[in-house]
Amino acid sequence: MSAIIECVPNFSEGRDKNKLQQIAAVIQATEGVKLLHVDPGKSTNRTVFTFVGAPERVIIAAHAAIIKASEIIDMRQHSGEHPRMGATDVCPLIPISGISLEETAEYAQQLGRMVGSSGIPVYMYEAAAKSPERTNLAVIRRGEYEGLEKKMQDPKWKPDYGPDTFHASAGATVIGARDFLVAYNVNLNSRSVRRANSVAFDVRERGRIKRDGHEITGDIVRDSDGNPVRQAGELKAVKAIGWYIDEYDQAQISMNLTDLKQTSVHEAFEACRRSASKRGMRVTGSELIGLAPKSVFLQAGRYFLKQQRRSTGVSEGVIIDTAVKSLGLDDLQEFDPKKRIIEYLMMADSDRLIDMSLEALVQETASDSMAPGGGSIAAAIGACGASLACMVANLSANKRDWDDRVEEFSQVADKAQEHIQAFLQLVDEDTAAFDGIMSAIRMAKGTDEEKKRRLQAIDQATLYAIQIPMRTLSMALAAMDVVDQMISKGNPSSVSDAGVAALSMQAAGEGAYMNVLINLQDYTDNKASAELKSKADDLLDQLKQRTAAATQACYVVISGS
Repeated sequence: MSAIIECVPNFSEGRDKNKLQQIAAVIQATEGVKLLHVDPGKSTNRTVFTFVGAPERVIIAAHAAIIKASEIIDMRQHSGEHPRMGATDVCPLIPISGISLEETAEYAQQLGRMVGSSGIPVYMYEAAAKSPERTNLAVIRRGEYEGLEKKMQDPKWKPDYGPDTFHASAGATVIGARDFLVAYNVNLNSRSVRRANSVAFDVRERGRIKRDGHEITGDIVRDSDGNPVRQAGELKAVKAIGWYIDEYDQAQISMNLTDLKQTSVHEAFEACRRSASKRGMRVTGSELIGLAPKSVFLQAGRYFLKQQRRSTGVSEGVIIDTAVKSLGLDDLQEFDPKKRIIEYLMMADSDRLIDMSLEALVQETASDSMAPGGGSIAAAIGACGASLACMVANLSANKRDWDDRVEEFSQVADKAQEHIQAFLQLVDEDTAAFDGIMSAIRMAKGTDEEKKRRLQAIDQATLYAIQIPMRTLSMALAAMDVVDQMISKGNPSSVSDAGVAALSMQAAGEGAYMNVLINLQDYTDNKASAELKSKADDLLDQLKQRTAAATQACYVVISGS
């Protein structure tokens, strides 16, 4: 898997579109880097850019953007609601796939050296910190731009890279590597910063200073050394403050969720809601800053569906829409998941078969090209069959007199959704496997060495082209578990749909079996071929028995006998 990292620089400019376009231009000019999102804030006078790519290309784009920002943003003229210390305030690198956090931190060091050599003071933080005291961004940024000149005179705050003298116009930049962080604000029906801070103190991990009696006016509780004792907040890995946003004319709890495994977005939202309610306020919605992984929305959507006692085995689109509405992400402005979810943005220019309309897929298959062919269509039929089983499970979960069985059918629907996604992946993988064979066949064959490499490549591609339909066949057999359950336990009014699901699995499995057989003819490893055919024969025999029994059971239910 190729290494992909994300870069999320925060620039101290949120109002001048021309300056933001100049920064965007140098990022987009870097080959191999994709600018996913630009999120300006007028009140904060700050803009978050998000771009992705191979690590080597990302740090080139980041360096160019930081230099451009230093040329066009003058911190002496800057003001805004958000803490900041430089034209490029902070620039984290985040591992997305195929690379560890430790490896990403090494690229952050490279970027730090590049920026420092360009004359901008650089401090390294989080996983790229050069000392434990500089791990926390808030500690490095304490005093902000206004206190930076004096701070830099202290030897303890000598920059990690670049000059140790104050850069009046550019300030300083903090560069680092971290796991995925979600910047997330919860909206209140209040303008009070003090009350918003009370909620922030309730929920953030650092909590508040402990007091005797009243939480605001009571005497501070101190330890044996005279230091204030802190009372921890409800949520782990959450940083939060309250503020007022003039643009929205309301207060917010502004949070950084630094470890989504410890605290998810919906958990943070619910904690704020409970705290606000206790204090006589109401949460009106929330705001996502920048982008987030799809998993954030799927987790939230499933949570809120369970709260409504509804099945979670619905489509990805329904789950995400539930999350958006339940979190009130469209409270302040339109929220388009296609523009805010990283995976959707990365696939925006893809040409996957499963992104086609049904008519387009049918006509593409009908063309004079050999792919997509029977293997892809077999997988597509399997996906349709699994979707029918899923439909029966969801209809059963919503049956009026079966409220006590919602969880039972929701689990079946969830499993069916797993099968749907697996089949859909195989639709494109089968066509990719065929393309792999054709690419191998086109390899050079002028010399003996080239001929040898070509034959090896053809054999490897052929094996892959056998393995893909074998997976489709295996999946068809596995999916019969949910089909059988829906025939025997699902809503009787929908049993014919479950019957069609069984027949779809038969077609998908046997169609895949045919593709296994035809590709085995070109595979040169006779021993492996025999083993693969034996496995395919066994899977098909099991599938035929299962689908025959399921079809018979379906007719029994339909006839009422």
